[in-house]
Amino acid sequence: MHIPDNYLSPSTCIVMGAAMVPVWAIAVHKVKKEVTRSKIPMIGIGAAFSFLMMMFNVPLPGGTTGHAVGGTLLAILLGPYAACIAITVALLIQALLFGDGGILSFGANCFNMAFIIPFLGYFIYKFIKDRTKSEKGEYVGIIVGSYVGINMAALVAAIEFGVQPLLFTNSQGQPLYSPYPLSISIPAMMIPHLLVAGVVEVLFTTAIYTFIKKVSPGTIFEGAKQKIHTIYGLIVALICLTPLGLLATGTAWGEWGADEIKDVVHGGKQLGYTPAGMKNGFSFNAIMPDYSVKGLPEIAGYILSAIAGVAIMVIIFKIISSFSKTKPKDISNES
Repeated sequence: MHIPDNYLSPSTCIVMGAAMVPVWAIAVHKVKKEVTRSKIPMIGIGAAFSFLMMMFNVPLPGGTTGHAVGGTLLAILLGPYAACIAITVALLIQALLFGDGGILSFGANCFNMAFIIPFLGYFIYKFIKDRTKSEKGEYVGIIVGSYVGINMAALVAAIEFGVQPLLFTNSQGQPLYSPYPLSISIPAMMIPHLLVAGVVEVLFTTAIYTFIKKVSPGTIFEGAKQKIHTIYGLIVALICLTPLGLLATGTAWGEWGADEIKDVVHGGKQLGYTPAGMKNGFSFNAIMPDYSVKGLPEIAGYILSAIAGVAIMVIIFKIISSFSKTKPKDISNES
């Protein structure tokens, strides 16, 4: 679901980035106003959870791969505004450091994963939970919210891909950017997400929420005991397990390189060309491309990438908390 650069036109990227500006502004205002200084590092931990979940690639129907995002999970634990910021930072680190997701398409990726998933997932979760008033209702809300959230994000991404050949073509009628119309992009994105990726999102969300609720209820319930070291232990365990994401072979749909897309086959037909906007578009060289480190085995590079990403996010929010004033209120979930 990480849209690379040059799949969307520059004008599309500008529109999607502009759409995210008020979201980011409101989210920052809400967090500054309502999150206590002691809770700000939790946003960094939330960003680390999302970052690690996105490293666990799973095989999807059609020979592509996908991953969970954790947007609904973070919205339940931190509130949707803090979750938006956490996922935004995770996506920024992925784009800059690892080349996962584009620089120009950063706004579009944030709209899909840092806005749609946490806000829609949280709204569905609260709607169901508040009307059932039971633990069963709470978990039904988690399941439905996380499943619908990631699938809606996938649908929006598919639309972003699919409108490109309608709007941007050369004089011969060839698409300049993403070459696949809505009739291909929507089923190609939605079928794997509805069947597999959405289920993976539910499993990650439910499992991590249940674990945190049991071992560190203060992360969820105001006034309960918070065992932050246990949460760090879970992060360490996830880091050690990230190489499982390497078992999924293939490339995520819509994330092929400019040198690969001409060979992509859909409906038994090879594309046969590289769109001009992709061939001659923006290029950015990440420090650790594809979560690898030159000279290290693939598994070692993947683990080192996970450690680096998590450390950067946790440190960023610890630094922010050191400059923050203590607030009397908190946006932690009142379950």
